[in-house]
Amino acid sequence: MNRVDVAYAFLYREVDQKILVVQNESGKWSLPGGAVEEGEPLKQAVVREAKEETGLTVEVEDLLSVNEAFFTESGHHLLFFTFQARIIDGEIEIQRPDEILQIEWVDIQTANERMPYHKDGIQGLLDRKNMYTLQK
Repeated sequence: MNRVDVAYAFLYREVDQKILVVQNESGKWSLPGGAVEEGEPLKQAVVREAKEETGLTVEVEDLLSVNEAFFTESGHHLLFFTFQARIIDGEIEIQRPDEILQIEWVDIQTANERMPYHKDGIQGLLDRKNMYTLQK
């Protein structure tokens, strides 16, 4: 199996309790992020991917969770690292329209519906519960 590391930015606006999500070309929703390049530190990947997908410059803070998944059909072993991040510059703008269809600020319930990957949902990330999940 080929191991693939994926790093995500969890961007949360406390004032209205919204999370920034992106819809990729397959129609699936996720946090801004993507595959870590060879030799690239995880936090650097978060900054690069957030900029490439949203146009925003972010500062990476704490690690919130690690999700692990095995996709036997494709032969991939994935580790998903989700980091708390905050916007320090830029305006939201789709940078890669061939990869990203939409960028939206959504409430916690909508984020949970669109991204059911976290065992305790988005609130679990906010509460820092279940730092590790094996996805089945």
